[in-house]
Amino acid sequence: MAITDWPEGERPRERLLEHGPEALSDAELLAIYLRVGVRGKSAVDLARDLLQRFDGQLGTLAEASLAELASVSGIGMAKAAQLKASFELTRRALSQDLATRDSFTSPGKVRDWLRLKLASRGHEVFMALWLDAQNRLLKADELFSGTLTQTSVYPREVVKAALANNASAVILAHNHPSGVAEPSRADEMLTRSLKEALALVDVKVLDHFIVAGNTPPLSFAERGLL
Repeated sequence: MAITDWPEGERPRERLLEHGPEALSDAELLAIYLRVGVRGKSAVDLARDLLQRFDGQLGTLAEASLAELASVSGIGMAKAAQLKASFELTRRALSQDLATRDSFTSPGKVRDWLRLKLASRGHEVFMALWLDAQNRLLKADELFSGTLTQTSVYPREVVKAALANNASAVILAHNHPSGVAEPSRADEMLTRSLKEALALVDVKVLDHFIVAGNTPPLSFAERGLL
């Protein structure tokens, strides 16, 4: 049954207009974006198929390639391109928000951006969010990737990047593809080593986040690990 044949109070667009976007499910929001379904499936059905293909995780969907999105029956390259554009706009909006406000006093914004950026990566990525004296974002650097250990993340290179960006402070972040956000002993040792190295050039480590799956990124500062 087409959505236009549904009772008006059950149609996603009408529900959004009456109750706001927060009242809708992920599938209903995607359905509004997709606009139309395919033969035998409404836009909501198609949105559910899309979510199911990516384990029901919006973060995984956001990181999917154009080819992966287009491979879902009924999506095609045009809709895939629209979806990629919408996710990129979301990332840019969050980046601009971080660049124009005090990042350290907006930890929720930092967490949201990091989840979009790192949650779905299949390998470990180590990032530095370089901040100015007002804690505004100067640049988000992906510095290292692969299996991250104290020996593969070089403090010397991190210090060089800090100086190149004229940073006053930094928020460190890396992901755990395992989905477990708990810091390892190696994570704690690495953080301590980087904090000591950056202190030599007067760059303060404000936090270190671990991103894992759809759980809120873990904060070293909140855990008292800095």
